[in-house]
Amino acid sequence: MKWFPALIGICASVLLNSCSTTVTRDEAIDTAYRYTQVVWMPEERHVRHGPDGDGIVVHTPDRSLSAHGYPRGWWKPGVAAKSMPYQWGGFDTPESFLESIKEGKKAGDIASPEKRRSGDSGVSKESCGIDCSGFVSRCWNLPRPYSTKQLPQICDPLDSWDELKPGDILLNHGHVVLFKEWADPMRSHLVAYEAGPYPVWKVSASGLSVQRLRSQGYSPWRYRYIREVDER
Repeated sequence: MKWFPALIGICASVLLNSCSTTVTRDEAIDTAYRYTQVVWMPEERHVRHGPDGDGIVVHTPDRSLSAHGYPRGWWKPGVAAKSMPYQWGGFDTPESFLESIKEGKKAGDIASPEKRRSGDSGVSKESCGIDCSGFVSRCWNLPRPYSTKQLPQICDPLDSWDELKPGDILLNHGHVVLFKEWADPMRSHLVAYEAGPYPVWKVSASGLSVQRLRSQGYSPWRYRYIREVDER
């Protein structure tokens, strides 16, 4: 029976790859941009700082977040908000997020140390939004979210940061960002889309230092099924 674990691994790999879809670089970046343009009206019912109905502790990234010991809360009830909030384990599209907000779900749920320890069991069904790997999965048109640990299974590492193209990713042990473009001719800074936590708990495009990213353990990867242009 020594072959059995290997067979399981092969079947898992086949299943994983069979679930993968193709996407062009332009499509990936266009999807990322759409997440930053979501406009919605926060209400008090979208706030939660405490356990949900299943006992899972939720902290929405509204401006009262600092009162609970966490920085960078950004939205406020009664003030129109732009962009989708970060949610631990979230996989919403812009459309499903807006529908969930109408239903009264909580707007986001930050990645607290408790969430990182609990993993999938820390995902609240009563919140809506998207997390970093769910965001990349949506940008690549994947049918389900791939965690930061799973993304290398459908990607290839790049030999050099200079090879980065729009729609590629920078990945470390617990976070992922989507590369958009170089910010300067020396390629010392880049622009990337990401779903929190920098600079706030929402989807945004940020200028990032290559030196800092390297020091934090990031490395460049390319989705195996990304296309340069639409070949249809």
